[in-house]
Amino acid sequence: MNVLVVGGGPGGLFLAVALRRLDPACRVTVRERRPAGTTHGWGIAVATAASDRDDLLRGVGAVDPETAEALRRTSVGWESQVVVAPGGRRVHLGGSGWCTSRQRLIDVLAGRARALGAEVRFDAEVPDAEVTDALAGEHDLVVLADGAGSRFRRARADRFGTTESPGGTRHVWLGTSMPLRDFTYAFERTTAGWIWCYGYRHAADAGTVIVECSAQTWAGLGFDTADAAATTETLSRIFAAHLEGHPLRCRPGEPGRGPWESFTTIRNERWSDGNLVLLGDAAHTAHFSIGSGTTMALADAAALGRALAGRGPDGLPAAVRAYEDERRPAVLALQEAAARSAGWFEAVDRHAQLPPLEFGLSLRLRRSGDAVDAPPALLRGLHRATQWRLGRGLRRAVARRRRGTRRRAPAG
Repeated sequence: MNVLVVGGGPGGLFLAVALRRLDPACRVTVRERRPAGTTHGWGIAVATAASDRDDLLRGVGAVDPETAEALRRTSVGWESQVVVAPGGRRVHLGGSGWCTSRQRLIDVLAGRARALGAEVRFDAEVPDAEVTDALAGEHDLVVLADGAGSRFRRARADRFGTTESPGGTRHVWLGTSMPLRDFTYAFERTTAGWIWCYGYRHAADAGTVIVECSAQTWAGLGFDTADAAATTETLSRIFAAHLEGHPLRCRPGEPGRGPWESFTTIRNERWSDGNLVLLGDAAHTAHFSIGSGTTMALADAAALGRALAGRGPDGLPAAVRAYEDERRPAVLALQEAAARSAGWFEAVDRHAQLPPLEFGLSLRLRRSGDAVDAPPALLRGLHRATQWRLGRGLRRAVARRRRGTRRRAPAG
């Protein structure tokens, strides 16, 4: 089978790895419009819990152990989750997670795809006519892995049954030289309203900070007319207490106007149209507050690779159906959880009235529907019980570490 992958992000590149690893006879070409080394974004979440990371690594490793090992080596962890509640009190939420630099992940996947025999081309725009020609017979399958704004999907929106639903907030992805030890949520009240950030490290000496606020606050603070330099200067000042003096910065080469966006949830009734197939954000998105975009794209790629392995062009319809049947239920569940999470942040004004303890647990339970609106007394009791278990586990871990250190200490 001859496959063209449009888009060289994590999903498209891992599909190339999966196809070449599972079916070496498959010919794969990846075309990415961006030049090499110029990906958007900073760090990306690999997993938001230890069990999620293990599941992801097992899923990737079942397709290609070398990629799983590279992902394990290049990811860094955060020790816990902390929310700086309105008023400045720090509330510990527990948990741990892992992330990596987006550029580092793309470099790993592109190198692995090439090593397996795929053709990977950056700075290679795909014209509309070329996709049309590919669909006419030059390629057996064309996979659109070119992101939420895929112009090829939009041109065929009626065929895929696409809906694009913009959210009610504005956000911007920024970098910092501060390697935040904990995954940190910080909320600041300004003269124009609440603004908050999600911060986490993606390397030993670097962190990612996503800033979000309502459209009213965004305009009230002047971000609708501010350029990138003014945006980062203002935000560095607002969140200075949480960044220990480290400034925020945009990626080099981003447009002069501050790169704020409104998150758009993408849904498609159908993920394929003949021999044109959607993958990753081109097929579906889930609000970044649950940190699952890259995980979903990698899982899509693994499923599509397995479905296509060993099949010729005649088996393509069955393979595409198997791919969508496997992935759609998991994606829908994540989108529902992401919608609840996004809704929580859109109602920050209401939640900010809670005492810090209840506010923290409300944030922690935001994916779970009714739990967000549970009575404050119940939230307080649950949180205290959770903190007691976390504290007991931490004491046990410290004790084990100390016992191990004493056993390894040299005699005399």
